[in-house]
Amino acid sequence: MNLDRRIYAAIGVTAVLTVAITALLINIFEHKQEARQTWFRVVEITDDTDDPAVWGKNFPLQYDAYRRTVDMVRTRYGGSEALPRNPTQADPRDRVSQEKIEEDPRLKKMWAGHPFAADFREERGHAYMLIDQSYTKRVRDFKQPGACLNCHASTYVFMKTLGNGDIFAGFEKMNAIPYAEATQHVKHPVSCIDCHDPKTMALRITRPAFLEGIRAWKASQGIQNYDPNTMATAQEMRSFVCGQCHVEYYFQGEKKRLVFPWHKGLKVDDAYAYYQETGHKDWSHALTGAPALKAQHPEFEMWSQGIHARSGVACADCHMPYKREGGMKISDHHVRSPLLNINRACQGCHRFPEEEIKARVEQIQERFVGARNIAMDALMDLIDEAERARRAGASDAQLKPAWEAQRKAQFFIDYVEAENSTGFHAPGEALRVLTVALDEIRKGQISLRELERGATKRASSAPRAAAPAAD
Repeated sequence: MNLDRRIYAAIGVTAVLTVAITALLINIFEHKQEARQTWFRVVEITDDTDDPAVWGKNFPLQYDAYRRTVDMVRTRYGGSEALPRNPTQADPRDRVSQEKIEEDPRLKKMWAGHPFAADFREERGHAYMLIDQSYTKRVRDFKQPGACLNCHASTYVFMKTLGNGDIFAGFEKMNAIPYAEATQHVKHPVSCIDCHDPKTMALRITRPAFLEGIRAWKASQGIQNYDPNTMATAQEMRSFVCGQCHVEYYFQGEKKRLVFPWHKGLKVDDAYAYYQETGHKDWSHALTGAPALKAQHPEFEMWSQGIHARSGVACADCHMPYKREGGMKISDHHVRSPLLNINRACQGCHRFPEEEIKARVEQIQERFVGARNIAMDALMDLIDEAERARRAGASDAQLKPAWEAQRKAQFFIDYVEAENSTGFHAPGEALRVLTVALDEIRKGQISLRELERGATKRASSAPRAAAPAAD
């Protein structure tokens, strides 16, 4: 009997193991099949489908993550907290981010006379990129061109429509349209169609400004007629699609054509040399009269100067790292700071505890903020001295050396201020840029003090009026 029981027990265990192994093999097989078919066609997507919700029917995992860009979470030196506000007919937003020009009034002085001195809030996620621009004072109180939409809306279909299928023709027309009119023709912030081919889902560049800018940059390296859509690697495209918007730019001429100043290279020095060569200025500084430049958001350019770019790490590797959903490996479309996602964004390469990685990043940023504050304080001094000299009657010719110093120093400081990594994308480069700015400020102050000494000397050597004769 005992033998029979053991036989039956062995048969039972074998049966259980067989069922378990079979279930495991079936599960593995199903996951392999799932991994092969990464998406399922539920609706037809065409080259005119700009609504991300429609794409989301075929790509629900990516779309669910994309929708989470509404999250407002602050890191130590970036991100944004949700500040409640009472919606009005003029501005329906019920929450906004912090006003940076109130947190740091030096920004108002740096940008005196420019729309950014009226309104500049902390950046929020992609979900807010269109609504935040539509209701900023920079476009409500100042005349702005449709070119502003290039980095704040899904414009691909709009440009195609304007150009009768030619996005370059549509791009040129959209740039020149007044912003208030152009914004009526776009409905979504950045959408799937701006970065993906609807037939193959491959990454693609849809912004003419980037296509023209990178062609000019590659030409400066001796590579002619460069087209990233046919010549870039898949890994390069994981940065290039981000570089369509996260860049320095300016509006060229009366038609306000959006141009990336990459003709001499991607460093701030190259952009400044290009602006000097073309004679471009964004505005005249209200306090000093200097022909000033306003830097935008050159994350792509600063990243290109850092160790991650040199190591082949793409923007998406850190801000949209891969993740597993069942048997599928997908890119996380919840675009955010890597500090909010250290496990997937950083620890794939850096085998250190999360707290250690976070501390290292914050140390880099803390050093940058300290250097940036020193440079900003020095710039304030230069602006004050130039303003006093102007009020004292100094001519434009006499102020020119100080103007040139302010123009360059201000642009360099603004360049790393507007770049949203707080120095992390390229720590050494960011500190170098601030050092160059400080040197320019020193030169400007020397010129103003020489001007002041000259005025004092002339005043002391001027003949004095004769004293009245005694009665």
